[in-house]
Amino acid sequence: MKNKVTIVGGGNVGATAAHWAAEKELADIVLIDIIEGMPQGKALDLMETRPVEDFDTKITGTNDYKDTANSDIVVITAGLPRKPGMSRDELLDVNKKIVQGVTEQVCKYSPNAILIIVSNPLDAMCHVAKMVSKFPKHRVFGMAGILDTARFRCFVSMELNVSVEDIQAMVLGGHGDDMVPLPRYTTVAGVPITELMSKEKIDAIVSRTRKAGGEIVALLKTGSAYYSPSAAVVQMVESVLKDKKRVVPCAAYLEGEYGIRDLYVGVPIKIGTNGVEQIIELKLTDEETAALNKSANAVRELVQLITI
Repeated sequence: MKNKVTIVGGGNVGATAAHWAAEKELADIVLIDIIEGMPQGKALDLMETRPVEDFDTKITGTNDYKDTANSDIVVITAGLPRKPGMSRDELLDVNKKIVQGVTEQVCKYSPNAILIIVSNPLDAMCHVAKMVSKFPKHRVFGMAGILDTARFRCFVSMELNVSVEDIQAMVLGGHGDDMVPLPRYTTVAGVPITELMSKEKIDAIVSRTRKAGGEIVALLKTGSAYYSPSAAVVQMVESVLKDKKRVVPCAAYLEGEYGIRDLYVGVPIKIGTNGVEQIIELKLTDEETAALNKSANAVRELVQLITI
C-alpha cells in the first residue's frame, strides 16, 4: 500500500511542496484548500507534468477533508503569509484560528498521522497543533531550522564561493529574529568557518540569516518565500517515509533538554518513521546558551497568548 501525504494549503508553499514530493515519488499526495477549484487545478496541472518529468505520483486536489483520510503525514501550510513590515508575531491570532480548525479536521480523518507544521509563527503554531490534536510530541513538529540552516549555508557559500554541498551548519532557537546560528558548528569540508573568514563577515552572515525571511518579503512586495520552505519540509517528509534517520534542526517539543521545558524550540533532531526519534543536545557556550534562552523566551511570550 502506497504512503499518503496530505498538504493543507494550496498556496505557493503547499503547491510547491506537492511538486517537490511528487517528483521524488514519495507518496500519493492530497492537496487541500478552502478555495474551490484552486487545489484541483494545481493538482491537475502537476499530474500533467508527469509524462514530461517521468514520475507516476498520484496527486489529488480537494476541498473536502474526507479525501485526506488515512494520511501517513499531514503537512500544514495553511495561514496568511507575512506582508511587508509585518512581524511573525502579528500573524499569531489569525493563523491560530486557521491552524486550530485545520488540525481538528485532519485528526478526525487521520488519527495516526504525523503532523509537520509550516504555518507562521512556526513555533507557536506547533503548540496549537499539539494542543488541539493531543498527539504525542514525537508526532507533532515543525519545519524551521532546516530552512534557517539552508539560508545560513547559502550565504556562507556565496561569501566563500564554494559548493553548498561541502557546507554543514546548525541554527537553533525559534523561527524568527532571535534564532541562533552557530558559527562554531559551521564548517566547509570539515574546516570551521572561523578559520575561513573574519568575525565581521560571520556576524554579517548571521544577521542576514536572521532577517532572511523578511528580506524576501520585502523584495517580493506581496507574499513570502516558498521555494526554500517547501523544499525544507519535503526533506522532513522524505526522512519519515524512508526512515532515513536524518539529523536536522526542527521545532521540537522540549521537556528539559537545553534547560527548556514545555516549549517548541528549534534543535537538532533525528527524524525517522516515528517522527521525532531523538533530540540531540549540543554542548553550548555560555553565550550560545544565553542566546538560545532569549529565543525560547520570545517563543514562550507568544505561546502564553494562545487560548484554545
